[in-house]
Amino acid sequence: MSTENEGTAAPTPPAAPSVPPAPASETQDAAPAPTVPEPVTQQLPPTPAPGTEPTQQIPPAQAPPVAQAYGEPHTPAAPAYGDPHAPAAHGAEGWPPPPPTVPSYGAGGHGGGAWGAPLSADGAPAPKSKGKGGLVAGVLVAALLAGGIGGGVGYWAAERSNKGTGSTTISAGNTPKDLKREAGSIAGLAAGALPSVVTIEASAGDGEGGTGTGFVYDQQGHILTNNHVVASAANGGRLFATFSDGKRYDAEVVGRAQGYDVAVLKLKNPPTGLKPLPLGDSDKVAVGDSTIAIGAPFGLSNTVTTGIVSAKNRPVASGDGNGSKNSYMSALQTDASINPGNSGGPLLDGRGAVIGINSAIQSAGNGGFGGGQAGSIGLGFAIPVNQARNVAESLIKTGKPVYPVISVSVDLQAKSEGAKISEQGAAANELVDPNGPAGKAGLKPGDIITEFGGKPVDSGPTLISMIWTYKPGDTVKLTYLRSGKPTTVDITLGSRVGDK
Repeated sequence: MSTENEGTAAPTPPAAPSVPPAPASETQDAAPAPTVPEPVTQQLPPTPAPGTEPTQQIPPAQAPPVAQAYGEPHTPAAPAYGDPHAPAAHGAEGWPPPPPTVPSYGAGGHGGGAWGAPLSADGAPAPKSKGKGGLVAGVLVAALLAGGIGGGVGYWAAERSNKGTGSTTISAGNTPKDLKREAGSIAGLAAGALPSVVTIEASAGDGEGGTGTGFVYDQQGHILTNNHVVASAANGGRLFATFSDGKRYDAEVVGRAQGYDVAVLKLKNPPTGLKPLPLGDSDKVAVGDSTIAIGAPFGLSNTVTTGIVSAKNRPVASGDGNGSKNSYMSALQTDASINPGNSGGPLLDGRGAVIGINSAIQSAGNGGFGGGQAGSIGLGFAIPVNQARNVAESLIKTGKPVYPVISVSVDLQAKSEGAKISEQGAAANELVDPNGPAGKAGLKPGDIITEFGGKPVDSGPTLISMIWTYKPGDTVKLTYLRSGKPTTVDITLGSRVGDK
């Protein structure tokens, strides 16, 4: 069975070229989601076909215990992505279906020995400590080793100098007391943006929760973030927003959109003088443009990383690892380092304007340092800010999201280059609503949608992510194949209010 704009899941995962299997039409049951076996961790697994790798929402980072080394977050193991055999009633829960199983996140510190390690008496490197060495201890050891090496070099130079060989050192000019950075430099842009970025702490009634990021949306105290950052506290939990100056405020959920993975919070007693971050135009972003990501990776608030826009319009289906529904985006891809805890934070352009909300990462495998939580491998995905702005305005006005729809069910078992409308599993008028946008445009079960808005469609998830970049009421050109013959029609998008 299926749900609106989405598809019936295959018992075995289809070779979706862009993203994991996606859900189906709102007019029928959601189908079980396929699972993909976790990659082998003792060997380098073969590289999957482009676009078939699973992605996952950046999980909220847990605050590390005080005594724990390297700031390792202590997160509980993420449950499976939901019961793949539990069908949902048509039009009810079950959309979107969960993505393929992704390696779980866990804690990870940074391994490796300190540079400049001293030699033992026989000239061999001293054995590495097998202990868990904390961050402070590691820094102290490195500093001491550096000091020892520096002292040795200084003594050697003095000896040579006394023998008349001489030694010349070159130092930079005196550093001014007030070293100023240009406003357009990374340091300048970060300094301007950090006061408008908050670290979000979400806690559920049972004590579970985590840390994410958000940013000031307007002067009324609205904060824009990811839905999966605040979902645990949305029903009876508590939310706090801490600014870069350390001031902490109670917050509450104004509205959240599961499918878009966007949420809006409001500070209960907002301070005066809030400075919203300027919003850019994500449609005008170009591959290669500079990016700056700000967030709280692994609970490390006010972290700034840089990179470029690696790709645009990347279809992404992602889940939060807790068995909740899937979300879809036609994402901005960036190689700026983002990790658990960066969720909901701003992705800035080279002018300091927000072009996206950091939301998902591609994991290379099961575990990072310490065998637990995977981190950044340079494949991060952000919700384009143009889409996020539309969702935020709807949530602020009504508290509910509005989704554009075409009212069809997509068959994810089909081996076709496009999004095939289901031919079985329900009555024909449920697979294509005759009164819906696609039905009115003449589409029928079995048709294969190959283009939407002038862009190629290679899978069901790609189609969904494309549809959701538009607004209800927009007229879009759609091309489909019937018996191998292409037909192009104009289709006016319908709407659905709220998450199912």
